[in-house]
Formats: sequence, C-alpha cells, structure tokens
Amino acid sequence: MQEVIYFIITIAVLVFVHELGHFLAAKMTGMRTEAFAIGFGRRVVGWSKNRGLSFGALPEDLDLEGYTDYRLCWLPLGGYVKISGMVDESLDAEYAQTEPKSYEFRSKSAPAKIFVILGGILMNILLAVVIFWGMNISMGKQLVEVRGLNYIPKESLAEKHGFQKGDLITAINNNKIKYLHEISEQVLIHNAGRDITVEFERNGEKKTVTIPKQNVPKDESKGPLFPILDKTEPFVDNTDASTPAGKAGIKPKDKILALNSEPVNSVTQVIDIISHSKGKPVDFTILRGKDTLAIAVTPKQDEAGAWKAGIALGGKSDTTMFTSYNYGFFEAGGKSIEQIGSVTVLTFSMLGKVISGDVAFGKAFGGPVKIAQIAADSADKGMSGFLYFIAMLSLSLAIFNLFPIPVLDGGHLVFIIIESIIKREIPLKIKLRIMNTGMALLIGLMAFVIYNDIFGK
Repeated sequence: MQEVIYFIITIAVLVFVHELGHFLAAKMTGMRTEAFAIGFGRRVVGWSKNRGLSFGALPEDLDLEGYTDYRLCWLPLGGYVKISGMVDESLDAEYAQTEPKSYEFRSKSAPAKIFVILGGILMNILLAVVIFWGMNISMGKQLVEVRGLNYIPKESLAEKHGFQKGDLITAINNNKIKYLHEISEQVLIHNAGRDITVEFERNGEKKTVTIPKQNVPKDESKGPLFPILDKTEPFVDNTDASTPAGKAGIKPKDKILALNSEPVNSVTQVIDIISHSKGKPVDFTILRGKDTLAIAVTPKQDEAGAWKAGIALGGKSDTTMFTSYNYGFFEAGGKSIEQIGSVTVLTFSMLGKVISGDVAFGKAFGGPVKIAQIAADSADKGMSGFLYFIAMLSLSLAIFNLFPIPVLDGGHLVFIIIESIIKREIPLKIKLRIMNTGMALLIGLMAFVIYNDIFGK
C-alpha cells in the first residue's frame, strides 16, 4: 500500500507539471484548452468558470463557451490537456468536420505549435532544475575521499583480481579517481559493458589490473566493488530472542572482537565471515562491559539463500574521510544545470548500451512496478531522497517524450516539421493511422516494461 500511495503521488506531480506546461503554452499562444485532466478514463469531478463544480461525465453537446474544464478522472496514472483542433491521445477528430478557427491548434504557426508541444518537456526540465537547485543550496555536497581498501571480502571483485587491503585506487580507464562515488560511476555507468583497467598504488608502487567486462558486476547489490568506506569497531546494534544470535545469547551493545579466532575491525568483515559460514557455527569473541565472552552462533539461511545470524550491526565511522562543500545561490543553479546535462548524456549513453546489448534492459529502465518500489524506498530515506527521485524521473519523462513515437510529444513534433516542409496538413486519416500504430507500440512497450519489472533479472 505504501508503494501504491507514493507511486500515485509521484505520477500525479509529474503529470500535473508536464500538462501544466502544455496548458500554459497553449494559453500564451491563444489556443483554446477544452480540458485539463489529471488521470484517464471517466470524469469523476471537475470545475469550469461557466459551470462551477460538477460531478460525473459532462453532456456530449455541452458548450463550455471557451472555458477549460479542470477535471479529475478515475484512473490516476496519467493526465492530458485537450487542445482544440489537435489530434492527441484521445484520437478525437471531430474538429475536422468544421472550418479551422483562429483559436485552434491547427490554425497556428509552426513555431507556436512547437512551443506548445515542448511546453510539457520544458516544465519537466524546470522541475528537475528547481529541485536540484534547492537541494544544492540546502544540502551542499558531501564527498568521501578515496583511501586504501579497507577489507577484501571473499569471492568479491577485488579478491578475484588480486587486490589487497591498503591498495589505493588512483584511476579507472585513465580517469583519475579522487572521491569514492567516482569509482561506481566509472565502472557501472560511464564504462558499463567495457573492460575495466584499474590503476592503483601498493606500498608506493604503481600497479595496473585489467578486469574483463564479463567479470564486472552489473550493480553493487552484493556490496561495494572496492570496499573503502567502512565502519570500524563493530558492535551489535540490535537483535532479538528469535534469531540465531539471540538464541545463542548475543545481546545489543556487545562489541565483536573476533570471529572464528580471526580479529575483526570492520562491519564488512563481520558480514563477510557470517555470509560464508554455510551453516557452520561461527565462534564469536565479544566484549560485554569489562567481560570477554566466547559464544557460538549457527547462522540460518533466509528466503534469498543468504546466511544470517540475525543481528543489526553498528560501528565507528571515519569522519576524516568526509568533505562537505556548500554552494552559493548562483553556483547551486549552475551545478543543477550541470546535473541535468550529465543525466541527459548518461541516459542516452545507457540507451545505446542497451541497444548494443552491453547492458540489460532491466538494469537501465523501469516501469510502474519499479517506480513504485523506488518511490517508496526513496521516501523512507526522507523528503530529500523522495524529491531527488522525482527530479530524476521528471528529467527522464522529458527525455522519453522527445522520442519520435506517435502520441508522444516527439511524434507531434515530427508531424509539425513535415507539415512545415510540405506547406499543408497531413491528411487526417493518415494521422489517425499513425497515431493508432504509435499507441499500439506504446502499449506494447509498457507491457514489456511491466513484465520486465516483475519477472526480469
């Protein structure tokens, strides 16, 4: 239910902003807007200046006298602005039976039509800019400096390719590395589907390792690619009597000194040893108050097949690795524009890699199910996380709408450009056939995306 609620909120905000862009652009160019709807399907409630508030569907022969009916429809998964004299998602072509009127879309100049079509895209971009700008001002940027590898987990990318504790990563594919986030960006985004050449220093000596693309993980679901940031001095933050650790006598605030007689100094190390126990007892050496205790815990497998002891871990963070940077007002605005450009380039880059087969479709794109899940997860992280997700999705919506697919804004732009070249309107029958084909393609694409959300790996 939480996912459904946040999905509806997310879609409602994005659709309202997008359609508001079309609506304002239409008003600015003297076009008549018959309806501004949030949602699809049957009209539930609406308001217009000449009729006031009304419920249910409007009479088919109703004359709104040039006013807009602002309505809420029963299916809150989209929305639309109905502009007079335009073939849109509704495929309503009744206007063709009358002579063109000055307030209709078809009667306006090509620049005016293009402005109206781009209105929604521009508003989505503006929303992303405003959110990024506000977040840059209020939060600044927190950077984590790259240090030596903290611990090398068993069967990890780092272990398989010979990295050792203390190795300092300096560059990936000739791109210098200074901050932690740059490692994931270079491996998983900018060089996705490519061999990875890692330059690093070991005891002052420069070394290089090339990792074949087939050995590079597609994400960090199993932990960081190169474990640098970690919490030290691990302790038990929480557990309960029903877990293996709780049954064995492990208690909150117990400090973990060693596992299987191996001294531990990081949370990652504790997780790694337990996850590779394969059901065998793990001997905990813990400090409880002033007493040192030895307790054996036998991990159990969860539904995903992972071995767990049933403890929540805490530890000491190395705050010296963090660097905070605060933006000024105009600097924050410039940074937001830079973010928009980076995400746009990244989006088309990922699309190219999906087409070439270097990146799986499900890793790059998601549909309603994935949007609902991410929306709920981001909301759990606080308002800033939720707003950031909306900004990213708003920008993605703007980019997607530029694709030259009939019924999308990019498809309408193609119609306008062609009509400007041939100096006449494309025959209505041809437009409708193309729009119907585009609608079928879009429905097919959505069905595939939803299937991939649920069953894709």
